[in-house]
Amino acid sequence: MIPRSVLDSHHVRVRGDNPWQQRARLHQALWREQHSLPAGLHNGSPLGSRLETSVAQPPELRNYLSAPAREQVQKAVADAPRTGALLSRPRLWVDLLSSQPLCFNLFGPLAADLELATTTLSQIWPDIRAVRDIGFEWSPGRNDAAYTTNRSAFDVFIEYDGDHGHSFIGIEVKYHEDLRGTPASSKDGLYVEIAKRTAAFDPSTFPLLSALPLQQIWLDHLLALRMLDRSKDGWDAGTFVLLYPVGNTRCAAAARDYERCLVGGQTFEARTLDETVQAARLATTDAWPDEVHNRYLDPALVNTAINEVPPSEQTSPDGLHDR
Repeated sequence: MIPRSVLDSHHVRVRGDNPWQQRARLHQALWREQHSLPAGLHNGSPLGSRLETSVAQPPELRNYLSAPAREQVQKAVADAPRTGALLSRPRLWVDLLSSQPLCFNLFGPLAADLELATTTLSQIWPDIRAVRDIGFEWSPGRNDAAYTTNRSAFDVFIEYDGDHGHSFIGIEVKYHEDLRGTPASSKDGLYVEIAKRTAAFDPSTFPLLSALPLQQIWLDHLLALRMLDRSKDGWDAGTFVLLYPVGNTRCAAAARDYERCLVGGQTFEARTLDETVQAARLATTDAWPDEVHNRYLDPALVNTAINEVPPSEQTSPDGLHDR
C-alpha cells in the first residue's frame, strides 16, 4: 500500500481504491504536477487525478498527449449524435484516470496513420496485413435486437484485411477499473440464449458470466460473436480483446476466469497495454509512444514519490474523497 502521507500530499486518497487504483490515481496526479497543470475539484476539494476545466476543455485538451489524439477525440464527439457513442463530458476532458482519454492517447495517432497502425498492431496480431479503419466507442447497432439489444460498444474498433479476410478486433480498454460496479439487466435470460447459440461457452459457467466481474467481458464478447454470426455484416474473422495494464491484477484475474468459461474458438484474447505501447515505440521514432508510456505505465514516477516521503509520516484525514 502507498503511505497515506503520499496520497494526502497529492490529493489522491479516495475511499474504496484498491492498491492498483491508488497507484494509478497517484501516477496521474504526479504526471499532472510534472506538467504544471492545475487540479480540478471534487465536492469542493482538490482531486489530484482531475484537471481544472480551464485547461481540460477545448481548445486546450491537456488530457490528450498529441495532435492526432486531440483531433480524434474531437471528431468522435462531433460524430456522437449520429453514432450514439457514449462520450461523457466533462469527464472526457477533466478525468485523468479515465480509460476513454487513454484510448485516444494510444490509438488516436494510429487512427490518423493507418500505415503506422498496420506496422504497430501486426507485431501483436501477425495476421494483420493492412489496417483499414480505427473507430472509438464503436457499435454495429446500439439497442439493436440483431445484436445484443443493449448499448454495448467497443472502446476501440480495428477493421483490417487479414490472413482470414475482412477482419476486426474489438477492444475493451481498462486502466484503473476493476470490472466491478452495477451489473446489467439480464433481460429475461436473453444473454444466456444468445450465448447458447454461439456454442463458445461451457453452459455450466453461465451464472458466473452473468455476474460481475465477468459480465462486461461477456457482453462485449457476445457482441463480437453476433457480428461474426451475421453473414450480412461481411466479417470473415474477428476477435474481442480485453486490454489492461500489467499492474491491474484484478483485470488479469478476471481474464483468466473468463478464459476458463470458453470451450472453443479463438475469438477472445487478453492483452496488456504495456505490450501495445511497446509495439508503438518499436514502430515509430515519434515521441508520442514514450509520452503514453510515461503518462500511464512508467513505475518510476510513483516509486520516486514513495521513496521521497517516509512511509511512517501521516497526515490529517482531510481530503478523503468518495468515489
